[in-house]
Amino acid sequence: MNESVKPEIAEKIHQLEKKFRNSGQDLGSYLDGLLYDRYLTYWDYIHLDTLLSLQIPRTHFPDEEIFITYHQITELHFKLIIHELKQIIDDKLQTAKFFTTKLERINRYFRVLINSFDIMIKGMDKEQFLKYRMSLLPASGFQSVQFRLIEIYSAPLLHLVNTNKREQLSSEDSLEELYEHLYWKSGATDSETGEKTLTLKQFEYRYTPRMMRIAHQVQGNTVYHKYLQLPEKERNNPLLIKELKKYDVNANIEWCLMHIGAAYRYLNKNKGELIATGGTNWKSFLPPSFQRIMFFPDLWTQEEKENWGKQWVTHRFNPQKK
Repeated sequence: MNESVKPEIAEKIHQLEKKFRNSGQDLGSYLDGLLYDRYLTYWDYIHLDTLLSLQIPRTHFPDEEIFITYHQITELHFKLIIHELKQIIDDKLQTAKFFTTKLERINRYFRVLINSFDIMIKGMDKEQFLKYRMSLLPASGFQSVQFRLIEIYSAPLLHLVNTNKREQLSSEDSLEELYEHLYWKSGATDSETGEKTLTLKQFEYRYTPRMMRIAHQVQGNTVYHKYLQLPEKERNNPLLIKELKKYDVNANIEWCLMHIGAAYRYLNKNKGELIATGGTNWKSFLPPSFQRIMFFPDLWTQEEKENWGKQWVTHRFNPQKK
């Protein structure tokens, strides 16, 4: 029995036929594929079964599953942040509206991460953590390459240099030289001997080629540079400046402080403190007032720079005293 094809369906078929013809493809073959293809399901689309199989604790302590799941969620948010940073870097339109929209998304992702950190600070049994953490050595959240890439995409390496080396280096130095003095390396290096921890050695061996390749790719074209390259009217947009400063605070103060809160809860003791997983020096490495890392230093006053995150050190890294 012949059934008439609705005009709107016929028009769509016509458009499809034109599309495939222009690309040298046969529409009929693709229609055959539609006939044979299975209906898509939610669980297949997001690979749910695979996703839920990726949490593989190394001990029998129940709270380790919280620990590993939360870190995986964090890395997925980092992936979304990098996704937006790349779009800013690749943008050719140079409008404050586009720039601001992407920064709003990035700041939204960071706020979710920052607000969710209570899962780490309050959501695990301390005694369990202090036991199962020993099975994770020398692995450490310090080894999150995606956060390092967020930094590299956001600002020139000179802005990421260790504070006590910053005046000795300049933009004239090679990326390789600047890379050797990035601030986070001091967090996994013995200050007396200069010996790198195994955590840092593993990380550099695995990811230095990738980080340096990307640093060369975005040299002179980081988010910081993209902002400076905007036309003056676009660059002075107050909403854009607001989002840039919010991003700086989220990434370089708030995110660090959440880690300090967790480290203080689990690692601090009345008589000294425990060494962080991987041997990182959390009390000298995490406080933002010590490193004063800023993606966009031009946007801050001298007083703001001098007081960068300082109030949190005064509060002894205790998130309950905010």
